[in-house]
Amino acid sequence: MKSLQSNDFELFGLAQGFAQDRAVLDARWKDLQRQMHPDKFADQGSAAQRLAMQWSVRINEAYQRLKDPLKRAAYLCELHGAPVNAENNTAMPAAFLMQQMAWREAMDDASTLEDLEEISRQCKQAVHEVLSKIEQLLDQSQDYSGAVGQVRALMFLERFAADVNARLDQLDL
Repeated sequence: MKSLQSNDFELFGLAQGFAQDRAVLDARWKDLQRQMHPDKFADQGSAAQRLAMQWSVRINEAYQRLKDPLKRAAYLCELHGAPVNAENNTAMPAAFLMQQMAWREAMDDASTLEDLEEISRQCKQAVHEVLSKIEQLLDQSQDYSGAVGQVRALMFLERFAADVNARLDQLDL
C-alpha cells in the first residue's frame, strides 16, 4: 500500500491525467476499500483499526476527487503548481461572461418547458466543449496554467446547469 501522503493517482495506481476510465476507477476504489476496510483489522487491535479508518477516509476522499471531472481537473492543476483559486480569482473572458448573462436572461424569460430544455441542451454542449478543451490542455499540452481558466469556466457552467435543472424541476411539479 502507498503512503497516506501519496497523491490520488498514485494511491489508485493510475496514470496522472485528466482522461480516466470510470469503470477502472470504480473497480480500483472497491478493491482499495476491500483491502483497507476497518473490519478486516478487528483482530489486530484499536491502533490497526484507526489506521485502517484513516486509509478508508483517504481512499474515499481521493475517489470523490478523481471521479468528478471538475474536481479532477482542479486537482491536476494544483498538483502542477497552477491552483484554480476560484474563491478569489473569478476573472473570465468577456465573451464567456456575455454568454452566461445571455443564458441567465433567457432562463429568467423562459416560460415553457421547451425553452428551458433548449437552454439546458446548449449548456450541456458548452460543458462538453470545455471538458474537451480541459483534456487537451492537461493531457496533450500539459498547459496547467492555461487549463485553470477552463476549469473556472466549467465551475460557472455546472452552477448554471444546476440552476436550469432546478427551474426544470419547478415546471415538473
